[in-house]
Amino acid sequence: MSIELEPLRTGDGSLTLRHAALDEPYHSRHGAVQESTHVFIKHGLEHRALPVVDVLEVGLGTGLNLLLTWVRCLEGKLAVNYTALEPYPLTREQLDALAHCEDLAWPGLHAPFVDLMLGEEEVWRQAEGGLRFRRSMASVQGFSEEDAYDVIYFDAFAPEKQPEMWSADVFVRMFRALRPGGVLVTYCAKGMVRRTMQAAGFRVERLPGPPGKREMLRATRDAPSDPA
Repeated sequence: MSIELEPLRTGDGSLTLRHAALDEPYHSRHGAVQESTHVFIKHGLEHRALPVVDVLEVGLGTGLNLLLTWVRCLEGKLAVNYTALEPYPLTREQLDALAHCEDLAWPGLHAPFVDLMLGEEEVWRQAEGGLRFRRSMASVQGFSEEDAYDVIYFDAFAPEKQPEMWSADVFVRMFRALRPGGVLVTYCAKGMVRRTMQAAGFRVERLPGPPGKREMLRATRDAPSDPA
């Protein structure tokens, strides 16, 4: 399936892509790197504070969240097993043009990063620094893993653009995919989304959003209470 994607320079100087048909950018226009770091790394990955973390990303997109996570591994902060769902992967040409590694001052990562992004589907690949990565073209609507993840990066396009990604069924699947104590983080803070998450069983927090956005959401699968 061919999707028209246009380069877009965001407010912090980093590049993202705009989905022409949806009229929607992959990241915040106020700053792609700022948004991903604030939402997914600070309030997701670092919030869990585990030495080894199993991450599921819904919406791999340009791979920026993957790359930021990998940098934390290379800095010696943790090891990560990273599964990403992306039915419409980018091409090598698009990844080269985005130059995310240069934006993060890790230009030497570009070639291995692109290799990860374009690697064979459903195959675990070991990267330097303690990152293991696998990419799947499966849809989230058919996802059935349970008790497998510590953190979910939920980075789908906005609910008004892709409502099927934010359904009650999807969030029930995400709740089941997390281990007790696990968290799902997303840039979206809409009341409808928060209530749908709560109905699926999550405890949901409103947190300060990244630059240009007032709030974001973090949803936790609480561990069962000990019997009295």
